[in-house]
Amino acid sequence: MTPQHLKDTQTLLTKTGFTTSNTWYHGTSSALVASIQAQGLKRSGDQALNDVAKATMATIGNHFQDVTEPVFLTPSKELAYYWAQQTVRERGVRFEGSEEPVVLQVNLNADQQSRVKPDVGAMSLLMMRDGEAFMAHIAKLYQDNNLAVPEIDLRIADRMDFLNILGMAYINEDISRGCIEELREHVTE
Repeated sequence: MTPQHLKDTQTLLTKTGFTTSNTWYHGTSSALVASIQAQGLKRSGDQALNDVAKATMATIGNHFQDVTEPVFLTPSKELAYYWAQQTVRERGVRFEGSEEPVVLQVNLNADQQSRVKPDVGAMSLLMMRDGEAFMAHIAKLYQDNNLAVPEIDLRIADRMDFLNILGMAYINEDISRGCIEELREHVTE
């Protein structure tokens, strides 16, 4: 369940999808926060997972091809929390320890904002089992906000639907640490 301080679809989600601004969100694991705070968000940033993949491929005689992934963003804290949970789950398969989902707020200037793109490449992910879970999550967000669940055929969808309807975006550049803030629950005494 999404923590209360990250629930924002009531104000962001409309019948035409998510509204956007120059504030974006990125979901990650607590194990990566110190590195992000020191270096910013780096493309293909989870070096530990990349190293495990390289080692695994080497043991079966295959060469691991490094691919530079962009920094994935979403206009919604709730969606970022969903992706943070997925990151923690994926890392939990490979690494021992206790990791928690973390949502980072990313504030972009106008120049950076112009380079944020809809994540059309997510189509392949969304057509797999993990994608089915995400699409169910999206449907629930629309239903919880008394909006019609969007009908979207990912194979022929307009590229902007990936951003507007599904809240999926990316920027193909590193983001400096000065643009990033960890969102924490504010406790009042």
